[in-house]
Amino acid sequence: MSLNVTLLKQSFAKIKLYPNTFTGSFYNNLFKDYPEVKTLFALTDMKQQKEHLMQALTLVIDNLQRPDVLNKALKRLGARHVNHGTIAEDYPVVGECLLKTLESFFGKDWTPELKQAWTEAYVAIASMMIEGTKEVSSSSSSDIISGNGDRAIQNLTL
Repeated sequence: MSLNVTLLKQSFAKIKLYPNTFTGSFYNNLFKDYPEVKTLFALTDMKQQKEHLMQALTLVIDNLQRPDVLNKALKRLGARHVNHGTIAEDYPVVGECLLKTLESFFGKDWTPELKQAWTEAYVAIASMMIEGTKEVSSSSSSDIISGNGDRAIQNLTL
């Protein structure tokens, strides 16, 4: 699958103008639609968390044409999320909320082409992050991450 790099970069440039609005909307959607995940953020400084989300999205967009850099960074990010209790089945939830946030953010400019571009990008991102979680779980004796990462990615038919 080849990503629509131009459209992703153009649309993200608009998001970068309103980072607090975007990230606030994302977490509002996440906690409203999936209140059970709120416990994962109980001890989290949400201002800092929102900054981390923007940094991660920026990392992705800035490295879309550098798959080796992106793959390595996203695997590391996925591995770090294991420490926060993230499991493979959480990725479709995040993807759904991300797309919902994007749709709301872009309003009438949310086209089928833009939805496809972001859906494909998120599937790629989640795949790399889940790969990182598998590496962590295979190298540790605890089984924090379930072996259903591939199924979780297939569930991203958003």
